[in-house]
Amino acid sequence: MLQDPVTIGSMRLRNRAVMAPMTRNRATIDEVPTPIMAEYYSQRAADAGLIITECSQVSPQGRGYLRTPGSYSLTQVDGWRPIVQAVQERGAKIFLQLYHSGRQSHPSMQVDGALPVAPSAIKADGQIFTAEGLQDHVTPRALERGEIPGVVEQFANAARNALTAGFDGIELHGAFGYLIDQFLRDGSNQRTDEYGGTIENRSRFLLEIVDAVTQVFPADRVGVRVSPIVRAMSMSDSNPQALFNYLAEQLGKRRIGYLHLLEMGDDPFDWPGLKQRFGGICIANCDYDEVRAEAVLASGRAELVSFARLYLANPDLLRRFALGAPLNQVDPETFYQGEERGYTDYPALNTEN
Repeated sequence: MLQDPVTIGSMRLRNRAVMAPMTRNRATIDEVPTPIMAEYYSQRAADAGLIITECSQVSPQGRGYLRTPGSYSLTQVDGWRPIVQAVQERGAKIFLQLYHSGRQSHPSMQVDGALPVAPSAIKADGQIFTAEGLQDHVTPRALERGEIPGVVEQFANAARNALTAGFDGIELHGAFGYLIDQFLRDGSNQRTDEYGGTIENRSRFLLEIVDAVTQVFPADRVGVRVSPIVRAMSMSDSNPQALFNYLAEQLGKRRIGYLHLLEMGDDPFDWPGLKQRFGGICIANCDYDEVRAEAVLASGRAELVSFARLYLANPDLLRRFALGAPLNQVDPETFYQGEERGYTDYPALNTEN
């Protein structure tokens, strides 16, 4: 089934293999996409049906890593254009993943050394890599009620920039402890206004963003990524099943293109029930290999499967699956550094020997 075409709304994909979003830190220090990024994505565009880019910050306030690409300036739009063109020329579709890091940032990355923002002033455990090396997370500043529409507009502006750059669609990063996820889960959101407390209130921020960006792209060209039971980044929720069941129902009513499910975590969770409540296209993700991918597609719990490390190391992953060919092994030391090494130098089958 991986090799079979699939339709998402009005968009037809040649197969059901998705290149998952992966932060690779190859943009400029000014957050502008680079030519080497075009080579990296185009290498995999002859194989995947859909490519979802690495996360792209929607504003300077949203940055959480060094040398990650932004989506808030015209210079960044100009940097994204050749990447989009290179991917589309090789037959794949490409979505820009939009995010705001929220508390997963550091004053050294913020304008004028400001505190990172979050729904509540709750510090994440652990450290973050900065230009000065690893530093402890700081206690963020809680967003004022009047600031929230401006952050929603940051996402809308980034969506407009994605449309200008030629992207086929966008994915909202509502997973892995970034700002949208921080609003969703009650371990990080202790607000007492209409954006905190109840499940409906905590979902409001994401749903307002969805409503804003679907004024730019058709709803079927917007995806949302969630990670209901991920505990990394000090994330937690008292009732994740109820929270994400509600969210799935609301996103289903809005007829978005897909729900991208990061299944990482050890807690029990009813994934088929979530799929049923959403009622639309789902992308499964979490260390899938070929056998598990075919099984989840056959079960009907997902229509597509996204691969991260396997696509990182194998630009012709689906072809290797079809031929039963061996897979390149990934080099973790080059995930976030190395320029060409560990980025564009993984060989395809026709370049080996």
